[in-house]
Amino acid sequence: MRHSLIVCLPLLAGSLVAQHAPQLLWNGRDLEGWHGQRHVSPYKLSGMTADARAALRAEDDASVAEHWRVEGGELLNDGQGAFLTTDRDYGDAVFTLEYKTVAKADSGIYLRGCPQVQIWDYTEAGGKWNLGADKGSGGLWNNKQEERFPTRCYDRPFGEWNQLQITMVGEVVWVSLNGHVTVGGVRMENYWDRSRPLPRTGPLQLQTHGGEIRFRNLTVREIEAHEADALLAARDAGRYASAFDGATFAGWQGATDNYEIVDGVIRCRPGKGGTLFTLDRYKDFVVRFHFQLPPGGNNGLAMRYPGRGDPAYTGFELQVLDDSAAKYENLKPWQFHGSAYGLQAAHRGYQREVGAWNFQQVTMRGSRVTVELNGYQILDADLSELQSKLKGATGKDNTDGFFGFAGHNDPVAFANIRIRRLED
Repeated sequence: MRHSLIVCLPLLAGSLVAQHAPQLLWNGRDLEGWHGQRHVSPYKLSGMTADARAALRAEDDASVAEHWRVEGGELLNDGQGAFLTTDRDYGDAVFTLEYKTVAKADSGIYLRGCPQVQIWDYTEAGGKWNLGADKGSGGLWNNKQEERFPTRCYDRPFGEWNQLQITMVGEVVWVSLNGHVTVGGVRMENYWDRSRPLPRTGPLQLQTHGGEIRFRNLTVREIEAHEADALLAARDAGRYASAFDGATFAGWQGATDNYEIVDGVIRCRPGKGGTLFTLDRYKDFVVRFHFQLPPGGNNGLAMRYPGRGDPAYTGFELQVLDDSAAKYENLKPWQFHGSAYGLQAAHRGYQREVGAWNFQQVTMRGSRVTVELNGYQILDADLSELQSKLKGATGKDNTDGFFGFAGHNDPVAFANIRIRRLED
């Protein structure tokens, strides 16, 4: 029976997308819509009993009442107490706000309950140049592996208002301070557990730390999938070459009869399979694409495929799968979406609903492979350190090969396929 699959081609980077209008994040009058929350892991909070969470909340709300107040249309904190925290959780969004602080102060903006976009005293007299304060505010202070500091300081003098805009898609963050970019599409690491991606949603928090700070004009604009994908695809877009013309199998070989091109996307024919792969070979590369799964859909990415045999054995396969399907509930962890099949499991829970388009990026550099799904890094594996659970599989150590799609009878669709050679 032919599966029904609604094809809605994702917008390419640079396309115009409908946007929600910004909404007030703070009403300018009182603390309605906000509560107190200290520096605490969301994983710890979720593991607490309801009574324990309520007791902690009561303490933090009392702290907010003591250390925060509204004064002349401004939120004022004395530098102490619990952080002012939105009642609502947010996912992909654009936040704007203005802040004004004083010498010696050190603050920041927690995103999804995770620290943080840094705000601090940028002067030498502030005493934190040894920690990077000379580079200014607006950086991802708690990053360890990814970019941490702005390239230069854009803070205004104490007593003046600073304008901050934060855009967040998945874990990827853009920040501008006073109209200057301080973070340009950098992955924000999960301070609470660096072994996993950031939560998909969480509150925005205004940190209190060491000196008076004032906030005003706080807004939020939530981002839908098309805009999120356009932002993700725009990163270094000029360095990628299209691998699919949207109309023909030019540049592809293998199981072309088992795939079809419908409305500008490549789709596996129902009941068919086999490996469709590029004419070009790749060593170190990054591939970006959109994919769409039908209910229970199963496919895979053929990585460094030699052009023969089962790519899970002769190369290695990254799983493309409907993680929500009940028929797959008993699979091994390394069989779910994004996993290096037979090698290492990916983090789950970052797919969009079945039938929606997802944006994925895979980076292959040496023996290391990373998978980013909708802006979240769900896999980071060094294949040289892993032993395949598939008997006879040898392809994980290939140094080059073809890229392709390993069909498994389901009408999984792919679009906007773009590849960047890292050796270029």
